[in-house]
Amino acid sequence: MVQPGTRLLILDDDRDVACAAQMLLRRRHGAVTTLDDPARLDALLADGVPDVVLLDLNFTPGRIDGAEGLAVLDRLRTLARPPAVIALTAYADVPLAVEALKRGAVDFITKPWDNARLAAAVDAALARRAAANVPGASALMGESAPMRDVKALIAGVAPTEANVMVLGENGVGKELVARALHQASRRAAGTFLAVDMGALPEATFESELFGHRKGAFTDAKSDRAGRFQAARGGTLFLDEIGNMPLPAQAKLLTALERREVTPIGADRPEPVDVRIVSATNLEEDRLFDPAVFRADLLFRLNTIVVRVPPLRARRDDIPGLLHHYLSLYEGQYQRPVRELAPAALDRLCAWDWPGNVRALRHACERAVILGGGADYRYEDFGLGASSASASAPAAVRDETDQDFRLGALERDTIAAALDKARGNISLAARMLGVSRAALYRKLGKHGI
Repeated sequence: MVQPGTRLLILDDDRDVACAAQMLLRRRHGAVTTLDDPARLDALLADGVPDVVLLDLNFTPGRIDGAEGLAVLDRLRTLARPPAVIALTAYADVPLAVEALKRGAVDFITKPWDNARLAAAVDAALARRAAANVPGASALMGESAPMRDVKALIAGVAPTEANVMVLGENGVGKELVARALHQASRRAAGTFLAVDMGALPEATFESELFGHRKGAFTDAKSDRAGRFQAARGGTLFLDEIGNMPLPAQAKLLTALERREVTPIGADRPEPVDVRIVSATNLEEDRLFDPAVFRADLLFRLNTIVVRVPPLRARRDDIPGLLHHYLSLYEGQYQRPVRELAPAALDRLCAWDWPGNVRALRHACERAVILGGGADYRYEDFGLGASSASASAPAAVRDETDQDFRLGALERDTIAAALDKARGNISLAARMLGVSRAALYRKLGKHGI
């Protein structure tokens, strides 16, 4: 299923490689552009910044130091709203991969790649950019009592080496908490590497996390660094940890207990030096169900637990968040500055925001783009028939009845899938036949 509205760029001097990636990704993402010369990048950026860039690290034949690709990465990171960058390299060199991650790449892929792995990396990059790669969204916003408690806990635990588990509903900002922990730690100069555990195929779990040696299996055409090695000296953020199957949990537990990993095909283990921060949207009591999560792994991960409150539990933060994101998108879309009508503010503060801060951000973006009045009205935020449109005149409801039915059908379908998947985003996305990135956008659209 093609995801509308996303733009991908593949920057690689090998046209055959770029074409192969383009053919794979355009089935899902539609607009996929290729470029074989970084000198032409500025001209392409003049027509708009892509959402994700797959960036080769070497362009000149014979070069393997990655300097050319790293220079392009630095250029992309200077943009007002930089794309998510996935580094591509035919040389599984750990220091080079770490350097790319330190400079802002969100992931790295070794050529030749596994198609499922590449597609999952792009989906994760899109979801991460949608959730966190917005100017001004890098800090934890809010001064309500619950958020002050969260910030105080972060300040206290960040300088330690304790493993931290972050709990909270979808959209509350669990990755922002993880980044705040990293930035306030003694490892702040090292890599922060996020891994979507729910998107890792069980068949390639060990290879992705622990790496492999050339010839270890049929497609292992070169050595490959795993995520534990790539994040050495820094923080490894294991997102969606509750979605891991039990056999994979056992392998992760062994790595954490021994503080070493053995790449597939290697004859000796390698020590690892990472701090583990994990996160899940599972209800806490489900983590203690042995059919869902191993107790011994849980106790390794949850030395400290940070519970991020839902937005409905910190309503005092809603006005500040609204003003922040409205101002942000006014600047981004070059729209006039408008005030938020008092009646609209009251209703928005009373809304339960089931999609939390992510849903609020999407609602603000919609209001800036579609709102046309002198002030922002409640109806501009598109929060659905259950509130704003419930009191609309019958004539207006009749004119848009088809839209309401279609929107309600999509919302109900998504809600049913989430209920059946018991909150597991990755599973719900597979049931619906969409990517996690697309599902996150729909959650924001419907305020789920």
